[in-house]
Amino acid sequence: MTATAEKQVTAQRDASKPITMVAAINEALDQALERNPDVYIFGEDVGIMGGVFRATDGLQARYGEERVFDTPLAEAGIMGMAIGMGLAGLKPVAEMQFAGFIYPALDQIMSHLGRYRHRTRSRFSLPVVVRAPYGGGVHTPEQHADSPEAILAHVPGIKVVIPSNPQDAKGLLLAAIEDPDPVMFFESIKMYRSLKQEVDLGYYIIPLGQARIHREGTDLTLICYGGMVEICDKAAEAAAQAGISAEIIDLRTISPLDTDTLLESVRKTGRAVIVTEAPRTAGFHSEIAAVIAEEAVDSLLAPVVRVTGFDAPYPPFTAIEDKYRPTPTRVAKAMRQVMDY
Repeated sequence: MTATAEKQVTAQRDASKPITMVAAINEALDQALERNPDVYIFGEDVGIMGGVFRATDGLQARYGEERVFDTPLAEAGIMGMAIGMGLAGLKPVAEMQFAGFIYPALDQIMSHLGRYRHRTRSRFSLPVVVRAPYGGGVHTPEQHADSPEAILAHVPGIKVVIPSNPQDAKGLLLAAIEDPDPVMFFESIKMYRSLKQEVDLGYYIIPLGQARIHREGTDLTLICYGGMVEICDKAAEAAAQAGISAEIIDLRTISPLDTDTLLESVRKTGRAVIVTEAPRTAGFHSEIAAVIAEEAVDSLLAPVVRVTGFDAPYPPFTAIEDKYRPTPTRVAKAMRQVMDY
């Protein structure tokens, strides 16, 4: 990170308070609305209700129905409106109520959202942010726990951001809103209220495309993002009791991918375990494994191992969810596999 970027990131960080991730997201949206009159927030139940998880709670009362408003249950319509507003020079922040509801909007996203800068030779850009709760861990109904991030990462022209904690969530969301191009912003449902963290009160951004070293280690690298950082943390703590030193890389942004931080860690430790809750086949974990194979194979002391969901619909409601979503025990087993190779 350059000195200029670091200064931008740390500006106005003179006070903090412990809040949850959903509260940090609400704070980011509040500050964005206050600073920029071109920011508009809309989606299903985001206005009067404040969102199903209360991420937009109080914002309509503060900024009015014209800037924070409810939409019909029509994801393709929400996305189409966001594209039109972006072309008109506004800063739309659209909410998909759950990431698993985004599929009807994929035509708008894949055919238009990511293509406009290229299509118009940069005469137009689309500064659109699409927020979407994703992932499991709270026993939701069908389609409420999907992890479709790999589908969106495959679309050229779109950034994909997935924070794991309150401080990152606020800074990354504000950076996404400032970005001149479209950003998909996935928020782990499990982490909305699982963790309180000191979050800076002022306006700050964390540049997109920069991973962070969540935990330093020397024996192996755990690569993860979003809700899986918590899982990897628990597995690393348990492994430390057995004398295994695990480094955890929190990617934060998967498109663009910070390959420098990723590869530097893998070259140091010689072992890599990738953890996501998405289905196994063609998930983003496979892209990470391919990058490691292409760029750091000479440094590997063991094959790369993936810990993922399964090639089946995410199980709704029941305790079967605990068999689908990666657990610290499954991650620990993979860690032992690479250590014993």
